[in-house]
Amino acid sequence: MIDPRLAGRNVLVTGGAGNIGAAISRAFAAQEARVAIHYLEAESPAPAETSWAHVTPPAEQAWRLADELDGAIAVEGDLSAEAAARALVREVVERLGSVDVLVNNAAHCETPDTVDTVTRGSLERHYRVNAVVPALLTAELVREQQGGDPPCVINVSTDAARAFPGQVGYGTSKAALEAVTRATALDLAPSGVRVNAVAPGPVQTGWLDGELLEHATRAVPMGRVGEPDDIADAVVFLASHQARWITGQVVQVAGGHAL
Repeated sequence: MIDPRLAGRNVLVTGGAGNIGAAISRAFAAQEARVAIHYLEAESPAPAETSWAHVTPPAEQAWRLADELDGAIAVEGDLSAEAAARALVREVVERLGSVDVLVNNAAHCETPDTVDTVTRGSLERHYRVNAVVPALLTAELVREQQGGDPPCVINVSTDAARAFPGQVGYGTSKAALEAVTRATALDLAPSGVRVNAVAPGPVQTGWLDGELLEHATRAVPMGRVGEPDDIADAVVFLASHQARWITGQVVQVAGGHAL
């Protein structure tokens, strides 16, 4: 990209402090954008016989990353709370002046998540964070828009949205996010607001080791698992001027996995 035209733009990255989120935050900062790094202060304990599959980075990690990146800020918010979307967008607008790019990266994943173990509570937790909150954040972004260039939204899905045994709540909630992507893209296209998604395949964020890493590597046609920067670069592209006529798309960033 010769000039992605992201310098000076304000970018809100939910779950922006760890692994893929941190790579996305750094990638936008490298384009001279100002990044609002969303984080969760403290995660609620998992219910009995349940464990959270995603590790929530400590608040200090978000603060350190904000200090590292020029012009970045750290913003806290529990996305499972009723008014979280409105409060988060408004805080970023108050501190930075606008939200030009919204990256819905924060996600909830828990185990067990098979059809014979799924519960109402697990489904509600998955759908609330993975589908409902991104839709609400997108709505708040549009409500807070005050002139200037139209903002854009990039949702982070997963190729588990296509088929992934053992991830019923997670996979189907991400499939819902992809449907939200298409629906909001159509609603907002007349106003110039673009909405797209990336769907990562197996990405090495520390959870792949030994036999699992070998299995994942064999499953990817390009012969390697992904790195956080692979996802971050795709997100930055979809936010760039070069993607100005792309909307409503779900881009598989997976080395050919799950096609």
